[in-house]
Amino acid sequence: MRRTTSALLSLSALLTASVLAAPAAGAAPHDDRPADSTASEVSAGGAPAGWEKVNGDDLAHIAESTDRQTPLSATGRSAAAPADESGPMAIKSVRNGRFAVTEVNYAEPNTGAVRARSTQVFGAWESFAFEWDEASQTVALKSLANNRYVAVEKNFTGQAQNVLRARSTTAGGWERFVLYHNEDLNLYALRSTLNNLFVAMENSYTGSLQYSLRARSADVTGSWEQFGLYDIVG
Repeated sequence: MRRTTSALLSLSALLTASVLAAPAAGAAPHDDRPADSTASEVSAGGAPAGWEKVNGDDLAHIAESTDRQTPLSATGRSAAAPADESGPMAIKSVRNGRFAVTEVNYAEPNTGAVRARSTQVFGAWESFAFEWDEASQTVALKSLANNRYVAVEKNFTGQAQNVLRARSTTAGGWERFVLYHNEDLNLYALRSTLNNLFVAMENSYTGSLQYSLRARSADVTGSWEQFGLYDIVG
């Protein structure tokens, strides 16, 4: 296991971005899910029940499920292998069964918004490198669609507050996450170190931010906060 601070996972498997146009702006986002109540254990930095923090050693053996899925990309790429430190990863929402995408074609202020909306792994749009920082025991996510780090937009207002966007050139507090694993489910959760909230997929949103990822949950309450991680191979 590598122990260098902020060791960048290999980008040798960088994929060609698929040509996906950003959807037109629609109605204002709507969230019919109640806000999560404060969880004292999690707010204090602990793990939710059934979940354990992923450390540097664990990251080398992440997603060791024996349940292989069939290849997911019509372009010859596959997200069938378990994720490890060999290359970029795809992030799949359990809530809607779709892969996270960096919306590089969106206009400001939503350029680079991360949304779970792809049914396949087409290319760099769905690819993220995970960087481990030994000092903080956290990861930073770097989108291979635009080579920018994913930040939590704490200063955004309304229902766009805390949305995840790949827009930073360096990884600081806004771009740091604690990664958790549930061994029984073989699923993962991400907690932002900026606001200490877990990343959820906003399935009930409408318009251009539908399926956006937001750091907004105080605990891992179900499929909204659960994700699968897959190596991108081929």
